[in-house]
Amino acid sequence: MDLGLINGYAAVALLMTGLYIVLAYDNPIKRLIGLSIFQAAIFVLYISMGRIAGGTAPILAEGIERYSHPLPHVLILTAIVVGVAMLALGLALIVRIHEEYGSIDEQHILELEREPDA
Repeated sequence: MDLGLINGYAAVALLMTGLYIVLAYDNPIKRLIGLSIFQAAIFVLYISMGRIAGGTAPILAEGIERYSHPLPHVLILTAIVVGVAMLALGLALIVRIHEEYGSIDEQHILELEREPDA
């Protein structure tokens, strides 16, 4: 079996797993984990598509005719940094919500918001 197909199947499995976690759970921490899994699947898919069979690093040398393009790898590195920042911001918001309401359960917070101040 071709390595590209295996990577494609792995990416689709990770995509579906991440999407299921985001849609099925109400816990915001689990949703952030699902988003991270979804994002990792996109990284795997994008890097797999950017691979050139027989290609080497883009360093000029004698006898090398095929080079891999470095742009997909650079874009994925940037996306990893953005993803880590997104995860950190999401976790910081969850911590702040827990400090304010004493819970991260969405239904409990909505009930607290509906109660009139006495």
